[in-house]
Amino acid sequence: MLTFSRRSVPTLAIACALAFIGATASIAQQRPRIGVSSLTLPVFNPIVWNIMKARGFDAKNGFDLDIKAYPSISAFYAAFATGETDALIGGPTILQKFYQEGVPLRIFGTGFTLSDLVIFAKDDKIKALNDLKGKQLAADMGGSQFQVIKMYANAKGIELGKDITVVNANFAVARAQLEADRVEAALVIEPLASIILRQNPGWKVIFNGAQGWKEITGEDGWEIVPAMRADAIQRIPDGPKMLLAALQDVANVLHNETDAADKIAVDTVKLPPGILKAAVDGKRLSMIVQPAWAPATRKSIADMMERAVKAGFYEKMPDEKIFYAP
Repeated sequence: MLTFSRRSVPTLAIACALAFIGATASIAQQRPRIGVSSLTLPVFNPIVWNIMKARGFDAKNGFDLDIKAYPSISAFYAAFATGETDALIGGPTILQKFYQEGVPLRIFGTGFTLSDLVIFAKDDKIKALNDLKGKQLAADMGGSQFQVIKMYANAKGIELGKDITVVNANFAVARAQLEADRVEAALVIEPLASIILRQNPGWKVIFNGAQGWKEITGEDGWEIVPAMRADAIQRIPDGPKMLLAALQDVANVLHNETDAADKIAVDTVKLPPGILKAAVDGKRLSMIVQPAWAPATRKSIADMMERAVKAGFYEKMPDEKIFYAP
C-alpha cells in the first residue's frame, strides 16, 4: 500500500502544479507566432487585430498574434517589406507594387470592401465626382484609395490633376482643408467618415467607393486584403489558413456583435463610443473575408490590379504567385 507522510503531501501537490504549468507552457509554445503590421492611428486596421486578440481568435485558430504598431502607413508597409512582420492587411494595388518590387508576398483572402472610402463635399450643388471639374479635391495621392478614385475617374472620362485639381493631404488634413474651405471636397475613410458625419451632419457624401466600383465593374471591390510573406509561410505552412479563419471570426463579431466590437475599439484605439457601430450600421464598413484561392474572389482582386495597370500606375500585371495557393 502506498502511503504519504504529512510532509510529502504538500511536496507532491507542488510537483503536480509545476508539471501542469509546464505542460500548459509547452502547449502555448507549440503555437507559432505571427507578427502583423498595425497602426497607432484610430483606423480599422488596428481595430481588426485588437478584436482578434481580445477575443482570443488567434489561440482558437492555432497561433499567437504578435501586433506590431507603427505611427505611419509608410512604416507600416516597410516593416512588412523588410520582413520585420509576417503579415498585414493592405491595399491590393499597393501590395501589387510591393510584389513587383521583389517583396515575396502572397495574398490569401479578402478583407474590407470599398464602401468605407468616401468623398465629402459641403456645397449642395456638388452631388457627384463630375461636379468637381474645375474644383479642388484633397486626397492622399500615395494611398490605394487615391488609385481607386483615379481608376473610377478614368472610366468616366475624368482626368484627375487636369479636370479636377488634387491637393495632396492625408485623411485628417483633407478633412481640415474642407472645413477651412480651402478645397471643395475631401477623400476620407472609416472611421473618420463616421466622426465627420456626427460632427458635420450637413456635409454630403458625393462618392462611395463600393458603389462607384460596382458601377464600372459590377463588383464592390476591395479596400484592403490580407497578405503573408512567402518566407513566413515556409516557416508556418498553415499560416494563411489560420489567419483567414481568425479574420472570419473578427468579421462575425464586427457584424453580429457590433456593440462588443465598438467597446473594443473604444478601449484600444480610443475611438469615440458609437463611431464604429455607426460605420457598420451605416453599411460603410463591410468586412467580407473569403479565400483568395477561390476563382471568383481571385478574379475580383486581379481585376483591380489590371485596372491599376491600365490607369498607368504600373507597367504590367504581377504573375500568379502573388496569390496564395493551398
